[in-house]
Amino acid sequence: MAAMTHNEFRIGKDFWSGGTLWRCTDVGTRVIVGISLGPHGVVEHEVPNGARTLSSQRSHVSTDPDWFNGPPYAIVEHVFDEYDIAGCLPTRDEESSPG
Repeated sequence: MAAMTHNEFRIGKDFWSGGTLWRCTDVGTRVIVGISLGPHGVVEHEVPNGARTLSSQRSHVSTDPDWFNGPPYAIVEHVFDEYDIAGCLPTRDEESSPG
């Protein structure tokens, strides 16, 4: 199946790249910006009220869909340039089918 072209991307539209589901968050003149919709590593850092040196840190993997609300997004946005766009497909089925 043919890769997506720049004019097929729309903000809020999902697409596949590298075995990962992405959501388009911006369409530039020459690039696409998106967020990964897979599980994300989260590090929470807490400093108790009034404490100057005491703190705690907790790491975990989150699948909470609230991370995908934005803009602004709580997770990093990635830029897809013209070479990356050539590897983007509208469905996973197309990605896994032989070329």
